[in-house]
Amino acid sequence: MSKTPKESLFSFFRRRDSSPEDHDCKKELDNRLAGEQATGRQLSDAGQFAYAGLCGIALLQLYPEEEYEDYKKECINNVVRHINQCDQVRSSVQAIMNGRGHDCEKPFIQVISEEEIIKREGCKLLVNDFIAANLQNGSYDARTRILAKHLARLLNVDWEEAEDFEQLVVKALQTDQHEMTEEEHALKKKKQLKAKIKRYALIGVATVGGGTLIGLTGGLAAPFIAGAVLGSGAAAALGTAGIAVFGTLFGVAGAGLTGYKMKKRIGDIEEFEFQPITSGQHLAVTIAISGWLTDSIQDFRYPWRNLSISREQFVLKYESKYLHQMGQAIDYLLSFAVSAAAQEALQYTILSSLLAAIAWPATLLSAASIIDNPWGVCTQRSAAVGRHLAEVLLSRQQGRRPISLIGFSLGARVIFFCLQEMSRRKNCEGIIEDVVLLGAPVTASKKEWTSFRKVVAGRIVNGFCRKDWLLKFLYRTTNIQYSIAGLERIDLQDRRMHNFDLTEIVNGHMDYMNKMDEILQSIGIPCKRSFQAIIPGSTSLPADLESSVPQRIKRTASLPSPCYKSNLNNNVTDDKNS
Repeated sequence: MSKTPKESLFSFFRRRDSSPEDHDCKKELDNRLAGEQATGRQLSDAGQFAYAGLCGIALLQLYPEEEYEDYKKECINNVVRHINQCDQVRSSVQAIMNGRGHDCEKPFIQVISEEEIIKREGCKLLVNDFIAANLQNGSYDARTRILAKHLARLLNVDWEEAEDFEQLVVKALQTDQHEMTEEEHALKKKKQLKAKIKRYALIGVATVGGGTLIGLTGGLAAPFIAGAVLGSGAAAALGTAGIAVFGTLFGVAGAGLTGYKMKKRIGDIEEFEFQPITSGQHLAVTIAISGWLTDSIQDFRYPWRNLSISREQFVLKYESKYLHQMGQAIDYLLSFAVSAAAQEALQYTILSSLLAAIAWPATLLSAASIIDNPWGVCTQRSAAVGRHLAEVLLSRQQGRRPISLIGFSLGARVIFFCLQEMSRRKNCEGIIEDVVLLGAPVTASKKEWTSFRKVVAGRIVNGFCRKDWLLKFLYRTTNIQYSIAGLERIDLQDRRMHNFDLTEIVNGHMDYMNKMDEILQSIGIPCKRSFQAIIPGSTSLPADLESSVPQRIKRTASLPSPCYKSNLNNNVTDDKNS
């Protein structure tokens, strides 16, 4: 069967000359992107069917629910169209996807492994091919990225290599590879571009994110601005579709979350903005959310200084004044109101489930008013912030890229209410990749958490501590039957749900901030190999974070290598399909 490969989004890197200064970049991109057409389309017919069939089985394993039917069909259509196969192949693969055929991936993997190009280059090319094929409409669905990860696991491909490819795609969309041989022509094009931007700027624009322009025109100027970011040569090579891909993937004119700041007070919310903790852009984004601030740690980025879930990470800066008051109240309660001996006794009381029979210490009750008021204020505000975060994500401020959320204490509560709000809205699917809630002061009700399944494509992680007496104390007035996620597992049987008992690591609620690196590694969240990010001169974090780091940790300190499997596997829900 003869095939005429379609022109791909990235093919211009192979057919255009680069300027001398861009030669090294072009060569690197060529080496990795050249296989985009050569992989899926240069497999034999049997190899192509095995490739599509493996995607069908992976979809069946990950998304068996009926509500994913439309997405699964679209995904298979993309793959079959990408490899230029016929409708008969599409129908066969859809049957596999729906469980009416092969239910084991091994025969397909065997066929794929015998392909010459795979023998020569490895299965990583197939994972890269799948990613590239699903980016050509300018959207990187969270479900698609989870599917790519699953394919990588099935094919025994290191996901870090796929992330490297994702990063090269970003470079491809940002780099001008067209060699301008006539200086006058280039200058003319530049002037024309500036003139177009200026005309739209007259309507009203704002400068954000170090020079990125966002028009008050509802995004009308975005194609021209994106052209400026890409460079006129790349813009010409990509054409309208290529520029649109850049704009939709990364948000209006590529500004994304960096460009977002709440312009006016919304309800009770006084502060809401995103701060970067890494430099550059990536095809997947992580937002970390802290639960309180203290007198010694007033930077939202500090607890997440070694977080390494993705290569583009932000913290949510919100309601600083109230979170600081909350941190001060906790510090006072633990330092003056309750002795260390009493705190230890309370831990064992919680663990032995004797709380209903034993009264709270009088000293603790007498100091309750110190913490109850800021706690009440912060629980209300964190819920409001979570609902507003849902609005931001649903509006695709981050572009059409997967978002992962991680938070502790009140930050986890923000995530809970964000997911709750999204689950009630249309078009909430395909935005959230993974969520991690640590010490969450929210209900553990199975009914509430079940609704998150359609919102979260990947993992829903609940990290809890059975001896967190402070969290239990804050909920002392609720019904004894009321279950709290930060104190117990979520009884939800779903491949997404992962419960981690952190009791051996977390001695009290404050440890969610103080032991964050240890917690992250124990639940399989990648961390940086060292504290290099907080050493002067590092480019991983904004320089101003250095001033917020306590002196005692301003040094390079070795950490174990990033781990992708939990050290607490005996406490996590089994998931054989993800």
